[in-house]
Amino acid sequence: MRLGILAGEASGDILGASVARELRRRHSHLQLQGIGGDRLAEQGLASLHPMDRLSVFGIVDPLKRLPELLKIRRQAFQQQLSWRPDCFVGIDSPDFNLTLESQLRARGLTTAHLVSPSVWAWRPGRVQKIATAVDLMLCLLPFETGFYEAAGVPAVCVGHPLIEELKELPPRAVLRGKFGLPDNAKVLAVLPGSRAGEVASLMAIYSQTMANLASRHRNIHFLIPAANDDRRRQIEAVTKSLELSVTVISGQGREAMLASDAVLLASGTATLEAMLLRRPMVVAYRMPWLSWQILSRMAITRFVGLPNVLANREVVPELLQEAATPDQLTRQVEYVLERGMEQQIPVFDELAAQIGGGFSARTADALDSLMDLKRG
Repeated sequence: MRLGILAGEASGDILGASVARELRRRHSHLQLQGIGGDRLAEQGLASLHPMDRLSVFGIVDPLKRLPELLKIRRQAFQQQLSWRPDCFVGIDSPDFNLTLESQLRARGLTTAHLVSPSVWAWRPGRVQKIATAVDLMLCLLPFETGFYEAAGVPAVCVGHPLIEELKELPPRAVLRGKFGLPDNAKVLAVLPGSRAGEVASLMAIYSQTMANLASRHRNIHFLIPAANDDRRRQIEAVTKSLELSVTVISGQGREAMLASDAVLLASGTATLEAMLLRRPMVVAYRMPWLSWQILSRMAITRFVGLPNVLANREVVPELLQEAATPDQLTRQVEYVLERGMEQQIPVFDELAAQIGGGFSARTADALDSLMDLKRG
């Protein structure tokens, strides 16, 4: 069996390797060609180019490196066209992969794309390009398949790899001991994001909320994971001026959430992690005024927190922009600390069951079915 594969960043390399491992278990003569990182190399991929040459962010960096990126895509196209794999799978990196998939499919190759772009939230017109690019969209979340099917794009939900990953975390009691958390404390995990501007904006609100909570609850403790050393210094510069019971740790965001009683966090994948870890949460986010005006007009979803998107209703409080005030956050966090386990967790369990585990096996099943269909 020949599988073409292209992962443009570390997360895609991890996903691709887990799928390749499962396919190799089923097809002992699996061959791989394409681009990937160390994890895919362990599965036998000799990468056409170093994967990190594709890891570009924002708007300026891709434009500066456009000639190189176009050259890499041309070479990847020629490689796959000459090799003629049974299927080509682009993993994430939609701006790069969807064009490549479209070119290969136009030449008669079978193509699939793993990890749906957020067409259900931004730029829904992209689905027309996707329709020409892929024979199958492999979605991580169940509601995504309906969006594609309505647009005539075959799609299947393969579950989310987080389901299995989070099961590998140590028990909650072990983590509380590791972080030195007081035995009788109510612990609030506070996750202000990973970017400098994001942390600066959110810690201004979060720190005031923390001060409010500490003045009203003597046994509350705050646990803040910092994304990197720069963010840690940035967070500690704020917290050191406050008389709070607070622990700042490096990384370990998932561990911090699991060790807590509730979570105050920005939007993003962390909201899905908190949901799967069964931690009650409050979502609060602010961005610069102009960015908000632009993005809010582009958005087609009512919610930003993934539990709410999945449920299509506000299960988790979302306080955005002007609504994200310390007084409002204080009230919502207090309520969630008191009633969150009762009100949020049963819904989280239902949503997790809808997503389901078995990501590698379900993805391999979908690819095997696709290739059988094309051969037949």
